[in-house]
Amino acid sequence: MRGLRVIFDAVWVFFVFMGCTLVFYYGILWVSEEYNDYHRYDEPEGRAVKVVHQPNIEDSTQLPLSRLSYFLINGE
Repeated sequence: MRGLRVIFDAVWVFFVFMGCTLVFYYGILWVSEEYNDYHRYDEPEGRAVKVVHQPNIEDSTQLPLSRLSYFLINGE
């Protein structure tokens, strides 16, 4: 009788684990689908103001020190 109870508990834990895994998997799919259509790099609409001035990176006349400081500040 005790062996049957251990097998039943193992099967119960397996089904609970599979159920939680499926809920988590489909939850991740749902969140991914929700943010798939979110276009964060679109041009802003309305009265948006450009805040950052990005210098021309291809400009070879930049001093190495100014280019280094730009890299350290912006990481680009």
